[in-house]
Amino acid sequence: MKVYAGENVRNVGVTGHGDTGKTSLVTACLFAAGHSERLGRVAEGQSVTDFDEEEIERKVSIWSALAHAEWAGPGQNDKVKINFIDTPGYNLFINDTKAALVAADSLLILVDAVSGPEVVTEKVWDYAIEYELPRVFLVNKMDRENASFARTLAALQERFGRGVVPVALPLGEEQSFRGLIDLIGMKAWSYEPDGLGKATLSDIPAEQAEAAKRAHEALVEMVAEGDDKLMEEFFEKGTLPAEDLGAGLRAALRALRLHPALPAGGLRNLGTDYLLNFIADALPSPLERKETVGFSQPFDPSTALRAGSAQGKPGGQGEKVTRKVSDAEPVAVFVWKTLADPFAGRISYFKVQSGVLKNDATLQNYTRGTAERFQHISVAQGKKHTQVAELHAGDIGVVGKLKETLTGDTLGDKAAPIYYPLVKLPEPLISFAVEPKTRQDEEKMSAAMHKILEEDPSLRYGREAQTREFLLSGSGQQHIEVVVSKLKKRYGVEVTLKAPKVPYRETIRAKAEAEGKHKKQTGGRGQFGIARVKVEPLPRGTGFEFVDDVFGGAIPRNFIPSVEKGIVAAAERGYLAGYPVVDFRVILYDGQYHEVDSSDIAFKIAGSLAFKKCMEQAKPALLEPIMNIEVYAPQEFSGDLMGDINARRGRIQGMDTRGSSTVIKAQMPMAEMLDFATALTSLTQGRGSYHMEFAHYDFVPHELEQKIIAQSKVGKEEEVEEEA
Repeated sequence: MKVYAGENVRNVGVTGHGDTGKTSLVTACLFAAGHSERLGRVAEGQSVTDFDEEEIERKVSIWSALAHAEWAGPGQNDKVKINFIDTPGYNLFINDTKAALVAADSLLILVDAVSGPEVVTEKVWDYAIEYELPRVFLVNKMDRENASFARTLAALQERFGRGVVPVALPLGEEQSFRGLIDLIGMKAWSYEPDGLGKATLSDIPAEQAEAAKRAHEALVEMVAEGDDKLMEEFFEKGTLPAEDLGAGLRAALRALRLHPALPAGGLRNLGTDYLLNFIADALPSPLERKETVGFSQPFDPSTALRAGSAQGKPGGQGEKVTRKVSDAEPVAVFVWKTLADPFAGRISYFKVQSGVLKNDATLQNYTRGTAERFQHISVAQGKKHTQVAELHAGDIGVVGKLKETLTGDTLGDKAAPIYYPLVKLPEPLISFAVEPKTRQDEEKMSAAMHKILEEDPSLRYGREAQTREFLLSGSGQQHIEVVVSKLKKRYGVEVTLKAPKVPYRETIRAKAEAEGKHKKQTGGRGQFGIARVKVEPLPRGTGFEFVDDVFGGAIPRNFIPSVEKGIVAAAERGYLAGYPVVDFRVILYDGQYHEVDSSDIAFKIAGSLAFKKCMEQAKPALLEPIMNIEVYAPQEFSGDLMGDINARRGRIQGMDTRGSSTVIKAQMPMAEMLDFATALTSLTQGRGSYHMEFAHYDFVPHELEQKIIAQSKVGKEEEVEEEA
């Protein structure tokens, strides 16, 4: 495999809504560039970048994948290496798209010529803004019935501004689509229906000449508009020569001022070679981007995004450090993806941020403080890896069997540390309780889940302390189902999914006072302890307070902590339905002891008994967790969504408008959120999303409280029967 310098590399993120043909297009590009002998089909499981067994079975991209094409455009003596990052397009797997685009230097956004821009089109546009990536729109599937380039272009311009400008027009549409008209070189590119993708260049057909002329003039005006020198030339000559037009377009693209659009039919390999030419000629190399920005100190591991950990903000990162994407800089690589291969072990996908990475080099993992040896560095063609001698600044590669390195780690020259920021992913939207089917499954589940979490940082997995359930959280039900399927097929672990239990709490509404007396006489030493306590409610979120108000030695000092332990233990077990009691104060004010028979255990039991008696009088009540939610959806669905939120005992806090979308802010009980993701998908035709975070605890309505208490009693009876 040839080694490419950074200026001859193009890192292109291939994005767009689901079913816009991203994977088919990448497969067609590889075929056109001579990297595959046949034009593989996604439906037949033959695509290069959908190689995971789950992707083949479901016929959708679930994970981002890497492939490359070597291509020399017109007038180029040397080939360029195009690294395609093929990303998922369905909303449930969009987190993997965001995580992968940190390795891209430009974005190709596919749009269906029939459906037009959809919800994920907007999301990847937002990612492009966040990462400051030049972007190109590819209006794909032009050969479908009801396809329209003009209609799709108008929708793109309405949604993303007048900077969306066509650089090519289609030759025909629907079944008659046979190629495109290049608005820069003003030539027609026509293709035979054999799928070989070889274009024949000719003059523009007479019936489209006028439309092409108008589109060319509009393109010239848009390119000249942002450049004083080109504007002068335009006024002098009335147009721009192809060379200056191309140079101006490249500059406008890099300045994020213009966003070219062009037509294609990826499934039939129509327009693929034109696209490859455009990528090689117009899109930036990694060396043309701004300096990379890192930090001088590591991220706090307690807040950093890691497999299975909670999402947090980077902490302790110190001062900002900038570094050029250049071979002359110290070597540094950023790991943007991890694949847990059952045969090859851990495979790390990385981008060389600076310097030259040579095969067999030993790099320092700055994040973890360990050394890692990069043996057999390779480039990826889907699941196939080809070893290379070295990779230059800006290029992307893969390496296997790094011992401790995970997604988000930075490695490099020990003498020149830099810590690149972690990708901030949204919190999971849905959780399920996971139960192993057998004892053998239970033993293997933890290790298998650890490997899966290494691959997918957007998942969360852990044990809920109160309910004692193992919870698996992801972006949607299908996301969780993919994990369950992978557990079975890859690791031989079978589990069942259940709706998670809501972590209710108990509290009190009134003050109470009681005595707990533990007296037991046996043949030998007896047990004796009396504790008199008062309880009173505290504001929400206060927790538990213990006040020692004993005078005169009624209870010796060494026994008072035992009373507190007894109260805490009883509060953990609950009173109404077995949920922990919170937000109350206990005042220990009196008691009695025996010089011989009193002990720690006696006063612990006395404290527990006193607490239980107080609960009988203190008007106990159930609390439920209330969540802050923000729902994002097109405006036309806002009425239905507000109706659903109200029906779920939600309280609307306000509404905002963002472009064509509405943001509904509300508070809703967690118990009503368990199936909200499914309802949202149904109500918004898959175009809605939401963010959720804990707000506070509040009282459960009385009628629901009685149902929850009754259910808890049934559950306890079932547990007793199982134990018996």
